[in-house]
Amino acid sequence: MTSPSRHRDAPLDRQSAALANEVEGYLLVQAEREQARREAEALCARLTWLTTGQAQDLARHYTDQRLGLTRQALQVTADRAKRLRGEYEARYATLRRTLLRRHAACACLLFVCAIATGAGAGLLVR
Repeated sequence: MTSPSRHRDAPLDRQSAALANEVEGYLLVQAEREQARREAEALCARLTWLTTGQAQDLARHYTDQRLGLTRQALQVTADRAKRLRGEYEARYATLRRTLLRRHAACACLLFVCAIATGAGAGLLVR
């Protein structure tokens, strides 16, 4: 059983969830940025002939490109999830309508059978 105070706290719960999602997203971006930076440093370390300025420039370009590719991959995944959600919701609605029609048909059939049985019993009693 839900308490009345639970309904008042629902907007706060949604706000908390939204804030938690935002913080989680921020932390994931920072972790991805750090990973890209480490990969760029490892790449520059293998290219020993680069000057310090060139290494910094290459690391910046590598990090920017890596983050752009990650952003693009996440966007593709999010778009696919959105399309799938729409497809699943449409299929679910179709299944619900079909099930409702079948239940209504069964209820009508049971009702007709009950009336027929009652009428038959009434005729037998006379």
